[in-house]
Amino acid sequence: MIRLLFLTILSVNFINSDEDQHMHQHSHSHDVYVQGEKLEVDQKRFKKFLDGLNNSQVAVVNVNGMVCDFCARGIEKTFVKDKAVKRIDVDLERGKVLIAYTKEKEIDFDEIKNKILANGQNAIDFIILDI
Repeated sequence: MIRLLFLTILSVNFINSDEDQHMHQHSHSHDVYVQGEKLEVDQKRFKKFLDGLNNSQVAVVNVNGMVCDFCARGIEKTFVKDKAVKRIDVDLERGKVLIAYTKEKEIDFDEIKNKILANGQNAIDFIILDI
């Protein structure tokens, strides 16, 4: 619990350095703490995410600690750098991250957790769906 609180405090005042060397200071202006406790997704959003995807596998990840759109965009930015990622969607309201990978990718939950933790949130569990 102390570690989670510490990570949450760290994510409150966050400086992000982009490739173009611009600095952006960000602080959260609200107290909403999203907990993605169940592996349930918004069906309409999920259907839209799957549109046009084939020969893929999708990781549905539950995430605790997302508090704003900046958190969600940070997670997206981290995963799009991975060449095996075909598509990503972060549902801030439900605390879900959908990641479409190529079939060849061996999905490693520890890798996913580390990428999400690097953005100040915690991945708590996941499932993999073959598409």
